[in-house]
Amino acid sequence: MCPQLLRPQLLCSCLLCPTVAVLAALHVLSASAEADDPQPDLVATTLAEVDEDFAFQGEYFGDVRAVDGRRVSFGLQIVALGQGQFSALGLPGGLPGNGWDQENFISWNGVRHGEQLTLTGERGTVIMQNGRGRVIDARGREVGQVQQVRRTSITLGAAPPPGAIVLFDGSSVTRFESGRLTPAGWLAPGAVTRMPVRDFHMHLEFQTPYMPHAREQGRGNSGVYIQRRYEVQILDSFGLLPQFNDCGALYRQQGPDLNMSFPPLAWQTYDIDFTAARWDPEGNKTTDASITVLHNGVPIHSQRTIFSKTGAGQPETAYDGPILLQDHGNPVQFRNVWLVVHDRPATAPDTIPQPAAAIPAAIPIPCATLCGGEDWWLWRGF
Repeated sequence: MCPQLLRPQLLCSCLLCPTVAVLAALHVLSASAEADDPQPDLVATTLAEVDEDFAFQGEYFGDVRAVDGRRVSFGLQIVALGQGQFSALGLPGGLPGNGWDQENFISWNGVRHGEQLTLTGERGTVIMQNGRGRVIDARGREVGQVQQVRRTSITLGAAPPPGAIVLFDGSSVTRFESGRLTPAGWLAPGAVTRMPVRDFHMHLEFQTPYMPHAREQGRGNSGVYIQRRYEVQILDSFGLLPQFNDCGALYRQQGPDLNMSFPPLAWQTYDIDFTAARWDPEGNKTTDASITVLHNGVPIHSQRTIFSKTGAGQPETAYDGPILLQDHGNPVQFRNVWLVVHDRPATAPDTIPQPAAAIPAAIPIPCATLCGGEDWWLWRGF
């Protein structure tokens, strides 16, 4: 039986979605941007600025044939690395949060030649063209196909409930110190809330830039610094196995349970429930802070204890502090930012959103017979 998972929506199960069609059109519109033009400083915040590699980067879903003839679900994440170079992860069971077993994977490297991307690895080859891919085993047999998909967070566009404090809705940055707008009219990094916070629920949406030549912490870096002490990392970590400093991490203290990063330029969501540390009258900490984080609608931290400040955060004290949206030098953008303060007397309990209840039933992805890994081992052995 397939486990019940909290899942974001999956679009385009049969046909290419409009976004994919737009990306495919970039092959024609950007014919002059071949791999011989490396654009080493490319930092794109809109589709008008991307290179040809961008059309191949993204998520794919389909199925492959096991050695016993059964069809098993399969996810693929492709990451552009610049100059026509790519890396990719093949994920048995489906995409993260949509069926992947969180244990087994295949790594591929790829090179784009014109309209075609070829991914190669020890387990075989994937040939990508026009938003679709053919999966070929090490013996040269086609064992499956995948198709480009676009997932959206199930909390994307969440409306603030009654009693919420709207920090940014696109109309004003007055709730922030150092608040400023990006050229597109969204909230720029570096903003600090004018109000300190203690216990709260927070919703915010963010977009990382497309920086194919950048690596690791230089790729779409920002962060949500709660009380300026505890950072929930923001980073372009799409297509990577989660680490303690990647997107969703409690920076350098605890990695996310699952890497739910979407590709750059996709709008993503954080839904955060935070309970501040408690202190006695003498200033001694009696209870650690705790946090629950949903990344794109899927829990990545569940009532996680935060033992101390994270990374470059300010030292812990008994005093509340503001929220900083870190400026790490990359043009990350924010929108639809609001808070529900748990200890605010005017806020009735039934207006405080609870993360689990806020997630509606997901659009299911066929789980086939691959849930625990047994069929994956059959397929991996081709």
